[in-house]
Amino acid sequence: MPTVSAHVALTLAQHIDAVFGVMGNGNAYFLDAIETQTSAVFTAVRHEQGAVVAADAHFRASGRIAAGTSTYGAGFTNTLTALAEAVQAHVPLVLVVGDEPTSGPRPWDVDQIALASAVDARTYTVGRADAAATTVIAIEHALTYRVPVVLAIPYDVAALEAGPVADAPSPRVPAPLAPKGEFAEGMLDEIAAALRSAERPFLLAGRGAWLAGASAALGELADVTGALTASSALGRGVFPDGRYDLGVTGGFGADGAMELIRSADVAVVFGASLNQFTMRFGELFAPGTRVFQIDITPAATHAHIGGFVRADARLAAEALVSRLTTAPTPVAGASTPVHSFGEEARHAAASAPSAGVSPASSEVVPAAPTAPWRERVDVAAARRYDAGDDLAPDGRLDPRSAARRIAELLPEDRVVVSDGGHFIGWANMYWPVAAPDRMMMIGTAFQSIGQGWPSVVGAALARRDATVVLTSGDGGGLMAIADLESAVRAAGGRGIAVIWNDAAYGAEVNLYGLKGLAEGPMRIPEVDFAAFGAAVGAEGVVVRTLADLDRLAAWAGEDAATRRFLLLDLRISGDVIAPYQQEIIRVNS
Repeated sequence: MPTVSAHVALTLAQHIDAVFGVMGNGNAYFLDAIETQTSAVFTAVRHEQGAVVAADAHFRASGRIAAGTSTYGAGFTNTLTALAEAVQAHVPLVLVVGDEPTSGPRPWDVDQIALASAVDARTYTVGRADAAATTVIAIEHALTYRVPVVLAIPYDVAALEAGPVADAPSPRVPAPLAPKGEFAEGMLDEIAAALRSAERPFLLAGRGAWLAGASAALGELADVTGALTASSALGRGVFPDGRYDLGVTGGFGADGAMELIRSADVAVVFGASLNQFTMRFGELFAPGTRVFQIDITPAATHAHIGGFVRADARLAAEALVSRLTTAPTPVAGASTPVHSFGEEARHAAASAPSAGVSPASSEVVPAAPTAPWRERVDVAAARRYDAGDDLAPDGRLDPRSAARRIAELLPEDRVVVSDGGHFIGWANMYWPVAAPDRMMMIGTAFQSIGQGWPSVVGAALARRDATVVLTSGDGGGLMAIADLESAVRAAGGRGIAVIWNDAAYGAEVNLYGLKGLAEGPMRIPEVDFAAFGAAVGAEGVVVRTLADLDRLAAWAGEDAATRRFLLLDLRISGDVIAPYQQEIIRVNS
């Protein structure tokens, strides 16, 4: 007869095809059932934190929910930082864990429900009679609220026979949130009117817009309005037409692009939380810009918002396109409205004569429509970053020129996973991104480091044909070093790691070393990551000059089935400070 653990595994596997974790006493029966009774794929990691990180990365790269698993006690407590990150980043996943017996805690047990609650994660505990139903409820909760949930199996229940697995209903997922009520409809009318009359319209979208499937609708809205576009760091690539996209906002953005955004007269934000980094600490928009926000949150998320609609980004964008492509109802005595810019308007702008007297008669010819704002600016120039030097003044590699060169050599079909730390600016500034599910920063929501290596594991399983590229600092790389082996094993010849090795906790040096605090605790003896990689089967390359990156060019042309995981140990200068970090220094000084 199937056990309680088998009930959990069999039900989970109906909706989840990837499980990551470390086996222990508390989850042994669950993993046995996953391996022997389901088609779900289990991938082992070497630290329990990695189980949650890999499941997190899997969802971000594919949109498919995954599961992590650990034993009770020390195994569970090892997951907490990653669990907090998933909560903060609104990533649905299920963490299946062992728990204390129903008779009460043993000396090595802790109050796991309280610990999960401390990071705002809900726990569901299965019993002998309700394991399948409780599993479905846990999955439904994760998908509905976009959060991780903990699914606990008490130790004395795990191996109990529970009879045949009863049919359980599929998880219900709520329909997209439609604009509802007179206020929402009225505000959409106001946004449409503002966009119709705007001279310099601007659209900003975040990861929420991508999750809503709003990309096509936002592209159409940008075309209809002639707006320039940009994204938050987690929404890069959400707009389908890169010709008019200013890239990422905030400290990762190019100075010229940020100046253009400040000159916008109307801005509409879709599915972006507008945190302090996206908003450049309140300076993204000029005081005169009319800023509207559309999000599923209960209320606007920034004080600069002048109008808010609670709605799904795709549905709201489609509603705005409908309003803007339908002629507004004329009002008696009102002047002729300024129309939005579609293809016909752009053609008219290019072909119509200037206002004045017709050469064939004395008839006055009306002024031709002005070309849309986005066609009057040099977007490519605005997005340009400092190219950097081959070497910094201290003789070490300049991270700007290294990032630029790596961007030229990376395979086009790639997924980039990023750890946290000072180095995050380099990939976000210099490496193009095709879509938000092709670039993820795991750890930044909770301001943590050390989640890079297991991110490779989840992304590699989610995108089985793409090259997975890790960008990590030396501090975070060392913190998560247990899962270097997991990354190399999971990604194989489809994996690359770029380690920005400045022999320091760079963010701390920049923020506190510059204030005169003792730098000893901020420094790291230079580590040979290339040797670390070689020890677990990767090819390690120490990169001291741009010429050393030629190995990446050769590697990219080799067969992924036969080449090894490539680890690039970049010996960069810590004296080159990323612009976003300079912004933080300025605010905190």
